[in-house]
Amino acid sequence: MDEKKVVEIEGRIPTLKEKRKQRANRRLIIYVSGFFILMTAVIYFQSSFSHIKAVNVTGNEHVMDDELVEMTNLLDDVSMWRYDERDIISRLEAHPEISSASLSRQLPNTVVISVKEHSRVAYVKRDGKYLPMLETGVVLTGTDRAERPYDAPVMAGFEENDTLSEMASELTSLPESLHQRISEVHLVPSENDPHQLMIFMNDGFEVHSTLRHFSERIIPYPSIVAQLDEDAQGIIHMRMSPYFESTASDEGIEEELEEVSDVISEEGIEEIIEEEDESESEG
Repeated sequence: MDEKKVVEIEGRIPTLKEKRKQRANRRLIIYVSGFFILMTAVIYFQSSFSHIKAVNVTGNEHVMDDELVEMTNLLDDVSMWRYDERDIISRLEAHPEISSASLSRQLPNTVVISVKEHSRVAYVKRDGKYLPMLETGVVLTGTDRAERPYDAPVMAGFEENDTLSEMASELTSLPESLHQRISEVHLVPSENDPHQLMIFMNDGFEVHSTLRHFSERIIPYPSIVAQLDEDAQGIIHMRMSPYFESTASDEGIEEELEEVSDVISEEGIEEIIEEEDESESEG
């Protein structure tokens, strides 16, 4: 019995030696591979191979790519892994037209800048030129247009102050479908109301209102127009109680819009906003 066990062990010795040799070879391969990977990483990080070679910009419509890329300085021999992301984002968001920004890496050596611009809610007419006005109330003096724009209302009679910023805020609060129906907004101060507004709509009507809570006062406009005849001409007064003043005759007949009284209530305004949002989503 003992001799049989000795014979079996002796027969397995070559196999055991082979397995040990294989394990040793695997360890050597792992150590060598790890060494080369480490050396490659050191060479990559210490050489120009890790420098940013391209910067792509997404999300911008009005600000030029080159302008944003130049603000980051990312192409000045900067490593893909060593730039100050917070500092770059802070610089980008300091741009008057940029609302927010973010950075992401795209291997092997590309950085992607994603930005969101402030909306252009209107144009301010000055010296025969049209200057874009952002939702923040900032007027961009370096991007004027000689021709009349039609993608947003034109503002007249406003100065670059709190009044203009408030008007920008009111326009931003409007549903997009109603915003697009406004052609021009004129500030025409009077003794009774220094913030009196005269608004010209794209469908031909003239609206008289006031700056304070303008976005709430103008909300019922589609419902009011729907009650008027197609060939009606006149002024729609939209303050506390909206009414229509006809200009079709010299007498200037004033037609009270009694059916709109419940529309002006808070619940009515919310219903109109919901209808406007639904129509926008269907469009």
